Amino acid sequence: MYQLGANAVLLRNVSDAAGTLVRDVNVQGDGDQLLGMCCSEFGRRVAEIASDGTGHGAADPVFFADNGASDGVVGGHPRLDGLQTGDLKSLFDFRQVCAATLQRWLEFDIPSVLGVAYGPVALFANSWSSQDAAEP
Repeated sequence: MYQLGANAVLLRNVSDAAGTLVRDVNVQGDGDQLLGMCCSEFGRRVAEIASDGTGHGAADPVFFADNGASDGVVGGHPRLDGLQTGDLKSLFDFRQVCAATLQRWLEFDIPSVLGVAYGPVALFANSWSSQDAAEP
């Protein structure tokens, strides 16, 4: 499968670049001032298409790089046995990810910025508790 090898190389490039950025900023003594966020505008469909790849889908990935982001996958890996019209189901509303970033990183008051409180997502090592926000 062509896509598997190509995606592994591309993800390694993103990982290496983010790691280099974090290391360089840490060397300068400003590591606690950095939050890198990389997201895709779309996810991928599960089934292959004629070009041996996959079409645009839902459940887009978001990657963070800093000194305080939680390690690993937040919320678990997407399930292949509960697809929604051929797409992976999103585990979080993207607005929850934005709200967690705005609140914990920039210390914004979420209801005043976004107009509503969004349920918590434990993105950062010092993430909020479930009492800090209501579900959307």
